Order: sequence, then structure tokens, then C-alpha cells
Amino acid sequence: MILFILAGIAEIGGGYLIWLWLREGRPLYWGIGGGSALALYGVIAAFQSFPSFGRVYAAYGGVFIILSILWGWGIDKKTPDLYDWVGAGICLIGVSVMLFAPRQ
Repeated sequence: MILFILAGIAEIGGGYLIWLWLREGRPLYWGIGGGSALALYGVIAAFQSFPSFGRVYAAYGGVFIILSILWGWGIDKKTPDLYDWVGAGICLIGVSVMLFAPRQ
């Protein structure tokens, strides 16, 4: 779970820095930092112990939804509403099914 969170922070943080650089006119080094964080995200994800690339990245998607809501709430000061939380909960249920379902 720690790798999911670290990768999520790198991916969301990197995207956010690039967003600020391109959309809000921040200096180029913000974009470079964002690109570096996105590259780090790819490296962190490769250390995940699950054997299937597709399942791991699909699971990251669910975790990133939660982290994105928390990022928006904490960093952008956009309070999530009931539908944000219900949707995020549905995604986490889906992630749990994908990762922990008994398979052969």
C-alpha cells in the first residue's frame, strides 16, 4: 500500500506542477520538476509485487482517485461532496475485487 501512495503522490504532484507551469504561468522549472516526478512515478510503480502490469495500473487508478480527491481538498481547497466520496468508494471496492479476488 505504501508503494501505491508514494506513486500516487509522485503522479498527482507531477501533474499538478505541470498544470501550474502551463496553465498558471509558473516558471519552467516547475514543469521540469513535474516531469521528473512523473518519471519517478513510473519507477515506483515497477517495484510493486503484483505480477500483472495491467492489474497493478488499474488498481493505481482507484487509489489515485482517492488521492486526487484528498489533494484537491488539501492543496486546492476544493471540498469534496457526497458524490465524490461515493464514487471514490465504488472505485476502491472495484480495486479490491481486482487485486484480492481468488485466482488460479
